[in-house]
Amino acid sequence: MATREELGDFLASAERRAYKQALFALRDEDGALDVVQDAMLKLAEHYGDRPARELPLLFTRILQNTIHDFFRRQKVRSTWVTLLSALGGNQDSEEDPLETLEAAQGTEGAESAADRAERVQIVGIIEQEIARLPARQRQAFLLRYWEDLDVAETAATMGCSEGSVKTHCSRATHALAQALTARGITL
Repeated sequence: MATREELGDFLASAERRAYKQALFALRDEDGALDVVQDAMLKLAEHYGDRPARELPLLFTRILQNTIHDFFRRQKVRSTWVTLLSALGGNQDSEEDPLETLEAAQGTEGAESAADRAERVQIVGIIEQEIARLPARQRQAFLLRYWEDLDVAETAATMGCSEGSVKTHCSRATHALAQALTARGITL
């Protein structure tokens, strides 16, 4: 069983990655914050008594389900707004929340301002390209390479076969490589 400290440490370590994952899926800062908070509360309330080693996979699954629930609620809400509104729909602004995010953690004091600016710019471009991936490819890519889940864990989280995970990851990496190469970035 996970202690309160282990649960707290896990949630603190998973918070930023979970937010990025939700932000990529939802493209809405407030919605992403709400989804991550809901997922963390669900984990603490319903699964806080589980062993610490089970928390990452449980949390990832809860986060994915919470993201899906958000989309379901938005669809229902949008349907009612469309039906009841004299204007016939909602107009969401298309602002890019990724522009306001902090760059990846690193040794900021050890790098020059030019290096930091270049790193921030490259991270921003990579995030833009990840956000452009189809939803299932983005989900598989983030779970495998950002959350560091293996193929079986990713398949369980996504509710698909291991072969589908491999296909989605392969397509995502090829699409990202092409997009980044086209923008002049070679890693």
